[in-house]
Amino acid sequence: MAPLSPAELSRYSRQLLLPEIGPAGQQRLKESKVLVVGAGGLGSPTALYLAAAGVGTLGIADFDRVATHNLHRQLLHTDARVGESKVTSALARLREVNPAVNLLAHEGGVNPANAIGLFSQYDVIVDATDSFPARYLNNDAAVRTRRPLVHGSVFQFEGSVAVFAPHLGGPCYRCLFPRPPAAGAVPGCGEAGVLGATCGVIGSLQALEALKLIVGFGESLLGRYLTFDASTARTRCVRLTRDPACPECNRVHPRALESPDYADACRLGSERATAPSAFPITLPSDPSPPLEIAVHDAARLVREHGSSVCLIDVREPHEAEICRLAGARLIPMQQIPAHVDSLPRDQLLLIHCHHGGRSLRVTEYLRARGIARVCNVAGGIHAWAESIDPTLARY
Repeated sequence: MAPLSPAELSRYSRQLLLPEIGPAGQQRLKESKVLVVGAGGLGSPTALYLAAAGVGTLGIADFDRVATHNLHRQLLHTDARVGESKVTSALARLREVNPAVNLLAHEGGVNPANAIGLFSQYDVIVDATDSFPARYLNNDAAVRTRRPLVHGSVFQFEGSVAVFAPHLGGPCYRCLFPRPPAAGAVPGCGEAGVLGATCGVIGSLQALEALKLIVGFGESLLGRYLTFDASTARTRCVRLTRDPACPECNRVHPRALESPDYADACRLGSERATAPSAFPITLPSDPSPPLEIAVHDAARLVREHGSSVCLIDVREPHEAEICRLAGARLIPMQQIPAHVDSLPRDQLLLIHCHHGGRSLRVTEYLRARGIARVCNVAGGIHAWAESIDPTLARY
C-alpha cells in the first residue's frame, strides 16, 4: 500500500505525535481491515472512532433499519434517515467523517451462511450486536477464522468489553458463557432500557481495543473482562482463562457453522412474532393453549372471539401513552402479583408488552400459579404495529 500522503500526515498529525503510534503505526492502520457487526448503540461510536483514526478498510454489517427510538444512542444516524437501512445511513455518516476510508456495506448482516467468508476478509472483528444468538455466531466464526473478536455489551447503566482470541492465547466467548440464556431470560434494551452515553463509553472502548490490536501499543483486554457501571463511574477488570473443556476453541471444527445457539441470529425480531404459531389455537376455549402465539393468531382471536379473550398489557403507563391496543387492560408487570385473583378465569388471557420479553415472564408466572389458559403474544405491540396495525406509534 502507498505510504502516507501529505494530506494524511496532516489529518492524523496529533495521533502521529504519540510515540506508540507514529508514522509506522498509522501505516498499519491504513493497511488494516476491520468489520463492525452492528450499526447501533455500540457500533456507532466504534465505527466513528475507527474511521476518524484512519483504519484503511471499514466494513459495516447490519440487517436493520433506522427507527426514531434508535436516535438517542445510535449517533451514526439522524432523524432524516429514519426508515433507511442502518448500513446505508452509517456509510453516509462515515464518509463525512473521513472520505479516505474504504467503506464496505454488508446489508444483510452476518448469518451462519456468510460468517466464515465474511470474517476471513478482515483483520479484526468488532461485535457490536445486542442479541445472544448473534454473539455466539460471531464468536464461533471468529474462532474458526482465527480473527480477534472485540466484544462489547450494554445493559441499562452497565457495560462490558473484552477481547476473545484463542489463536492468540486467550479464551473465547464460550469459555466465559458456554451456553446462551433461555429465550426471554435477559431483557434487551427495548425491555430494560439503556442510557445512550453508556453505549458511547463501551463503544469507544471497543474502538480503542481494535486500535491496540492493529497498531500493537499498550495492553489489550485479551484474557481480561472489563465491566463499567455508569451510575457509579466504577470499573472492574477480571482475568479470564481458557476453559479446557470449551468445545469451540479447544478442538478442530468443520468450517460450516451449524448450531441451535444462533439459529435466529440474523432474523428480524418480527419474523418469529408474525409466523403462524406452531400450535395454533382454533378456539379460545382451548384448555391447553400454547405458551406463545404469533400476533396474527392473537389478532384473529380478538377479532373472531373478542368476548372470550382478554388482552392484558404489562407495559408501564408511560409506554401505554405512546400506543396501546384497543380494549387491552393495563397491568404493569410489577403489579401482576397483586392482580392475580382478579384476572378472569372464563376468558383466554393474551399477555403482551413491547417486544414480548416481559409478557413471556408474566405468562410463565401465571401458569405457575394455576392459570392455564394464558398465552404470550410473541413480539408484543412492536410486532403488532409492524404486521397488524401500522397506525400504532413505534418506540
